[in-house]
Amino acid sequence: MGLARSRRSTFEEFLGLNSASWFGARDNASQAPSEFRLGFISLLASLAGVISGIVAFLLYNLIGLFTNLAFYHTWSFRFRGAEQNQLGIWVILVPVIGGLLIGLVAKYGSPKIRGHGIPEAMEAVLVSRSRIEAKVAILKPISAAIGIGTGGPFGAEGPIIQTGGAFGSLIGQLVSTTTAERKVLLACGAGAGLAAMFNTPITGALLAIELLLFEFQARSFIPLMLANSLAVAVRLVLFGDETIFRVGSFQYDLVRGIPYYAILGVLCGFSAVGFAAALKWIEEFFDHMKKIPMVLHPAIGALGLGIAGYFFPRVFGPGYSTIGDVLNVNLAFTVLLLILILKAAVVLLSLGSGTSGGTLAPMFMISGAIGSAFAIVVNHIVPGAHLSPGAYAVAAMGALLCACARATFTFMVCAIETTHDFHAVVPVILVCVIADAIAVRFMPNSIMTEKLARLGFNTRHEYELNALKQLSVADVMARDVAIAAPGDTVRELADRFAAGDLKMSRHQALPIVDSSGKLQGIVTQGDLLRALEFDPSGRMNVRDAGAQSLIVAYPDERVFDAVTKMLNNNIGRLPVVDRDDPRKMVGYINRANVMGSWRGHMHEESVREHGWLRNLSTGNGWNGTIKTVTGHVAAITPYEIRIQTDSQPIGAAQVFILRNPVRGVVAGDEVLIEFCRETDGNVVSRITELSRHQ
Repeated sequence: MGLARSRRSTFEEFLGLNSASWFGARDNASQAPSEFRLGFISLLASLAGVISGIVAFLLYNLIGLFTNLAFYHTWSFRFRGAEQNQLGIWVILVPVIGGLLIGLVAKYGSPKIRGHGIPEAMEAVLVSRSRIEAKVAILKPISAAIGIGTGGPFGAEGPIIQTGGAFGSLIGQLVSTTTAERKVLLACGAGAGLAAMFNTPITGALLAIELLLFEFQARSFIPLMLANSLAVAVRLVLFGDETIFRVGSFQYDLVRGIPYYAILGVLCGFSAVGFAAALKWIEEFFDHMKKIPMVLHPAIGALGLGIAGYFFPRVFGPGYSTIGDVLNVNLAFTVLLLILILKAAVVLLSLGSGTSGGTLAPMFMISGAIGSAFAIVVNHIVPGAHLSPGAYAVAAMGALLCACARATFTFMVCAIETTHDFHAVVPVILVCVIADAIAVRFMPNSIMTEKLARLGFNTRHEYELNALKQLSVADVMARDVAIAAPGDTVRELADRFAAGDLKMSRHQALPIVDSSGKLQGIVTQGDLLRALEFDPSGRMNVRDAGAQSLIVAYPDERVFDAVTKMLNNNIGRLPVVDRDDPRKMVGYINRANVMGSWRGHMHEESVREHGWLRNLSTGNGWNGTIKTVTGHVAAITPYEIRIQTDSQPIGAAQVFILRNPVRGVVAGDEVLIEFCRETDGNVVSRITELSRHQ
């Protein structure tokens, strides 16, 4: 019996299947940190994979329905393109109507439905602790089906990534999970959605790793592959087992073709740089278009699409059949050029105006056309080259998106998985890697991270376990810092320290900054003591007492690099200066900031937040039950504390009652609140400071 109980205990520990871990019923967050529950998360990931497979099938058929209604006026779920429509000039209005509907959904539903899906999923990971609203899981596929079904030049992959990610996140919110566990579930749903839509289980896992997780560990890889495998199994039942793009047998001639593949990689790389720059410009143009309501922006982009589609219908829709024609060399050179110019133009215009759709299919089409056209041009210029346009189309198919998205491994594999042409492996690698090298050199941000960077969020392109290597100095530095003026005396500054000035007492050193904001030096408490020993009157100037030859940090440096400077120079703090103006101080970083950033990382890994089931299981009152909430202090008095959480709109805050005054916590600090709901409101039982605003 003891052995049986031991085996059962071990099995439950592996799965995380006990009431406390299921509902997150830890009575106090001060207990031992929660460990990642691989077995339990794998079960939830499997559920997310099945759901994503079903949602992919529904989205695919919904796109078919809207396409048939909009272009053929028939009620049918059969997926087909819009090229054969007979609407004449009226076809221009079809995308406009779709754009208006998307604008309305974005305004009255959720603005998160705008865009191509992957950046929005990344934003949820980086900003919202991997929490996605339930309405996004419903509105995103509907808006995407409307946009693509009314001619939008997109694929279904971006929307299904965001939708699958939303369902994964919702599963993680249903039960009690840590932020790290919820991130894995979000990534599992997103990757499974892509896997189900394109029959690409490996691509789905790689996309989750390269663009959402930024880690390669068993704790994430195992749930990812389980989710993707089940999503593809659902696809086999609902869709059947078909390759997305059927291609013929091509002569890749690798040995003789290496120089040409290299040139094609450079061409795709610079095309990606140009595409990303144009998209950024168009997005900023629409962002600054204040006189026209944002609800109309997608319709404006759709008007350009409608006009282009009237003259060249192949720009409508995802164009899966057109991609097949490009890969199988069924199109004339002039048609390839029209695809290059017009498809790129309408994709840029539609994306920049804020409509809803994915980028994989259109960029595969454009990139494949680049490869095919390149081979045709080379054959014309170099008669003895004998390049196969189909081979170069396959080789280039994933290169544009590899470089634009900075996810080389993902879309290299995607090009192989979607064509099942394993003879193309080496040419695909060559073209994609060279294109990515060009993008790394000339593109500071990818099309997936550009919007996040403009909003001020630090995004990274490498997976790194050390939290200090993931964060920039700008993420953790203090901005509102107590300073000393160059004219202050040692006595004046020492008196301020002795008076218990809270803002000053947090620091062992103060930067010396003049009236124009220029950094003149730094003075430590040790410097003040030595100066007072030398001159007890304290009339010495603080600039003379302190150090003027400074070691500094820069906002765009990694926290790890700043810590290295501290260790190498045996100091505990660094002024942060503008890289272009080394005398302009923009912040301050010390050991407390570094520890605060690490505490935030540990919080994501180990603090299990209550799920919806936990709340339901304890009833509406929650009386006597310890609950937790994490956020930033908006305001604090001796009697209450107001907390701004990531999920709340700016300006809104939760109010908690303080039975006793709290010392040392100020507005801006990130805290973990443990509280009970009582008759007069939420009463704080414990406050844990996660990071300090200085």
